Amino acid sequence: MPLLAHLFCTVFTEGTGFGRNELLHTRSMKYPISAGIGIFLCILILASGCSKTSSKERDNPVQGTITIAADESFKPLVDALTKAYEGIYPKAHFNVVYKPEQEAILELLKDSVRLVFATRQLSENEISMVRQQEGIQKAHHIALDGLALVVNGGNADSLITMDEVKSIVEGKITDWSQLKGSNLEGPITLVFDSANSSNLNFVMSKFNLKSIQKLRITSAGSNSKVIDEIKKNPLSLGFIGVNWISDGHDALARELSKGIRVLGVSKNPNPASIQEYYQPFQNGLELKNYPLSRDVYIIIREGYAGLGSGMVNYIARDVGGLIIQKMGLIPTVVYPRELEIRTGQNL
Repeated sequence: MPLLAHLFCTVFTEGTGFGRNELLHTRSMKYPISAGIGIFLCILILASGCSKTSSKERDNPVQGTITIAADESFKPLVDALTKAYEGIYPKAHFNVVYKPEQEAILELLKDSVRLVFATRQLSENEISMVRQQEGIQKAHHIALDGLALVVNGGNADSLITMDEVKSIVEGKITDWSQLKGSNLEGPITLVFDSANSSNLNFVMSKFNLKSIQKLRITSAGSNSKVIDEIKKNPLSLGFIGVNWISDGHDALARELSKGIRVLGVSKNPNPASIQEYYQPFQNGLELKNYPLSRDVYIIIREGYAGLGSGMVNYIARDVGGLIIQKMGLIPTVVYPRELEIRTGQNL
């Protein structure tokens, strides 16, 4: 009970001579009207106090604190979006938890986080789980991303076909010497950030892999550590979210890009020219020419206009789309830019 309501009810009942028992079982009807008014006013104040408390605790698009989750491969993107939003609305705060995609979605299903950045929508079974909790969920497609294949800077070959990638992840190609144009010999080591991550899940889904147990594969722990491993081991082939290296204005992205090569990938098994190879940057992603492009979603559990909805609208209707573009990805909704064209007549 709010303190003011408690004090008021205590003073009023004591002032009228009515104790707890007397309010319900009074022998004397000396003050029946006063007692009734007292109880009625107490109820009104209690309701008012509860209403004010709940309204203060509930977040809205411009203030409040919520916990969200994201796959670690999207950390640069999510950091940029949340920091920009908090800069506009100083009373809004996002507690971001970075986990492998499957674990992040599990947190959403447990209703431990408000929203998730992921590369897939919820499955029918997962949607059913939300419904059983009498909850709601909605997926918003916000961007097109690319899974980047990276190799050591000493690797002279920077081109690969989808057929070759498929053969590598299926275990049919195990040595660098089996690739066309390779200047290396030795076993290929696949380097991912972690098990259950969006990077590994995407590869397994893309190539219909049932198991990876027979592959020479290692988990580095994060996308940046994948890059570190590639720089140390020239026989490694790394898989990372391209937003870690695609922002040319970011000092960390420039530093991470040093000493590695980003492979160009071709859908054609026998490319006639270099123009048939595409890298996971905007020119390759825009028309989905890059064969390892993937969608980015925000999956949200919010039954009212809260801070999570504010972030979705910021991306879809505000300058959030420009941030996605700056990170080297393709926003689903491009933020309109107004151009003023001057001629000799209006100078």
